[in-house]
Amino acid sequence: MSFVHRVYFICFFILSSMVIADSVQSGQYDYGFNVDLRLRKREPTQSHIVTGPPRVDGKTQLRPDIRDLQKDEDKWNLYLLALSWMQFTDQESPYSWYQITGIHGAPALTWGDVDPTPGNEHSGYCTHVSILFPTWHRPYLALYEQVLYNVVQFIASLYPPNLQDRFQKAAATFRIPYWDWAAVPPDGASVLPLIVGGSSTVNVSGPNGIQSISNPLFSYVFRPFNASTFPDFPYNTWQETKRAPRPVNSPNATSNNSFVAHALDVHLPSFQQRLYNLFSNYPNYTTFSNEAWIPTGNTNESYDSIESLHDVIHTVGGGVYGHLAIIAYSGFDPLFWLHHTNVDRIFAMWQALYNDTYVVPQAAVYSSHTTSPGESEDSQTALTPFFSNETHFWTSDMVRDHEVFGYTYAEVANKTREEVVASINRLYGNFSPISMLTRPGRSHQHLKGHESHLVLRGASRASGLSWNSKTSAHPPVDAVFSDDKYREWIANIRVSKHAMGGSFSIHLFLGEVPYDPLSWPVASNLVGTLGIFAHRGVHGWKSDRKVAGTIPITSALMQMVALGKVPSLHAEDVEPYLKSNLELRVSLVNGTAVNAYEVDGLHIEITSSMVRAPESENMLSEWGKVERHFDLFA
Repeated sequence: MSFVHRVYFICFFILSSMVIADSVQSGQYDYGFNVDLRLRKREPTQSHIVTGPPRVDGKTQLRPDIRDLQKDEDKWNLYLLALSWMQFTDQESPYSWYQITGIHGAPALTWGDVDPTPGNEHSGYCTHVSILFPTWHRPYLALYEQVLYNVVQFIASLYPPNLQDRFQKAAATFRIPYWDWAAVPPDGASVLPLIVGGSSTVNVSGPNGIQSISNPLFSYVFRPFNASTFPDFPYNTWQETKRAPRPVNSPNATSNNSFVAHALDVHLPSFQQRLYNLFSNYPNYTTFSNEAWIPTGNTNESYDSIESLHDVIHTVGGGVYGHLAIIAYSGFDPLFWLHHTNVDRIFAMWQALYNDTYVVPQAAVYSSHTTSPGESEDSQTALTPFFSNETHFWTSDMVRDHEVFGYTYAEVANKTREEVVASINRLYGNFSPISMLTRPGRSHQHLKGHESHLVLRGASRASGLSWNSKTSAHPPVDAVFSDDKYREWIANIRVSKHAMGGSFSIHLFLGEVPYDPLSWPVASNLVGTLGIFAHRGVHGWKSDRKVAGTIPITSALMQMVALGKVPSLHAEDVEPYLKSNLELRVSLVNGTAVNAYEVDGLHIEITSSMVRAPESENMLSEWGKVERHFDLFA
């Protein structure tokens, strides 16, 4: 990187501040000062070298759940103001919202002078279907956090003298929040926090008093909008990010966040079952890390991954045609950052369980800005464009310990493996049969007498097919368990990632499927969805490579047992029921239904495993071998 470019990177913030301060735009916070006054104040500096925020008194700070951050009034106001600042910063600045989020995909910009390799000019830097998927996003989040942290410090310095110490103290320990989309939300709340989708404006208490500004978590407005960034309709007409836009395919569409919230609530049992299964049954980094389907004869029984689970949050969270549902456009949506911070948290928790397995050499499946298909990727591969110093990039080996970037999470900070497992069981075991046993005071000894019903912990508000909700019946224990084992039912799915020329969804239902495909994500009899998160248009990749994922069926079946529609979870009862009642549907990102036979490479197999429930809350389930029952679609 040349000296001129280094000076530009370090000093851009002063220039961007001048742009912001010249005039207050609609929806922007009015700090009440002009350019000359701003330039006489201490200015923050930014750097292309990724370090993360500094420790405080030698202590690594926690990234909080967004709902907890909202309870900390001072940090919450600083967070919203800093997000807004980034979003109003000139798009030509390398630390603007537009350019930091643009590192991921569109507009395939070159960041930090890290030029594309030949033939990859139309790709972003992100690594998908890659052994580097979890590790690449770690320094990406650290860069975003570092930029936001520096803005937070600067804004805190602008408060009046009587408030400045208070806000600077809050600013010193600031870290970005995560959104736990797999945890049961507080009573009366949706999986989607109201602050994210409830209103397009929000009141903030800033250095110049309380003002109403554009809610920086609701959407991002392009300033200016460049239609060439989004070459396909209708994205080339929308000047701000959308979630579940309605009417679909309309230049005048508006976001329908209530639909997204409802869809996330319906999918909660599926999300949580998948995550619990990943923690308890995926001890190998290669299979856990990414969704690439690697044929190994008849022995490949590992279909799921953190990447595949991450994909369905994108497709459901984006709603039909939302920006979040398209790889190249997803980073612009503020929800992307809350989602990916949670993915990194899950990765850190998984590492606490299985830290003896990590990145091994594997060929890249798709291109990135600096990688071509077929190139070998390993633990020493440069995670571009993230500099560790002036001349070198971060590698997977260097980011194996997340605390290198000055943050951690409550579930893993100074915790033993047993303590991490206990957190996993408490947070993510609600829709598994194990919650019959892991609640306080319950042990395997209670199964000896074959109690007909148990009082269950963690009953949730989930509106999808679930046995453990506040409104659902509960199955008799002897219909679920044989001694301390139960049968886990799963649909294993593989498909060509770019079979439909963009993102699409594979849905499973029990019983009659609603007529309108737009209603499928919120259908009361939806078992779950596998979201295929893909590119569109010029940003798309052409490949017949298959990806894999799962849709757990156990929780839905337990409700059917509770309702008397299936006698038990045993194979002789479930297999004929599923053959008669399990329905498959496929829909495109625009909500259009397609015939499953048009989807290249689609294969769905119904399998089960006998699972031994944990004897205590600090133990995980033990899985037996996979038993194949029948092909739902082949």
